[in-house]
Amino acid sequence: MCEYCGCQSLSSIDELTREHDLVVTMIAEVREARRDGDLPRMAATARRIAGVLGPHTEVEEHGLFPALTPDFPDQIAALEDEHRRIEAVLAEAGDPDDGEGPDGPGAPVPADPSWPRRLEEALAVLRDHILKEQDGVFPAALALLGTEEWEAVEAVRGRVGTRLPAA
Repeated sequence: MCEYCGCQSLSSIDELTREHDLVVTMIAEVREARRDGDLPRMAATARRIAGVLGPHTEVEEHGLFPALTPDFPDQIAALEDEHRRIEAVLAEAGDPDDGEGPDGPGAPVPADPSWPRRLEEALAVLRDHILKEQDGVFPAALALLGTEEWEAVEAVRGRVGTRLPAA
């Protein structure tokens, strides 16, 4: 995605960006599954997205955002609100760590007939949310955060890990 400001030269931002890229790919998979009428695949992919976003959101909300909140309180609050809205719809697909695997035989499919539409709406919000972070939050963090704040971001990442595939 974004490469113009140099923020990806920081491993913290690079990892968040790679998670965004993976999620964007999975958003396309959900759209394809919806076109195919494949609700189980939509739900399985929603669980995979939730699995990637779990640690990703922790890094943002407990590492990156606290350092930016004094300068951008309204923007950070709006981003956190979007996190909650997106998480709520993804959670309806079930727990990404349920032990069944994303396509296991007992994998849940939301019974609410409005869920596929609401999932697509939430993923549209997520896509815009990613752009806000990559075009606004990450460059701002690069400009404003010092060593201590970046160490705090890395400490959160060390605690929560990532769901990126091993390189």
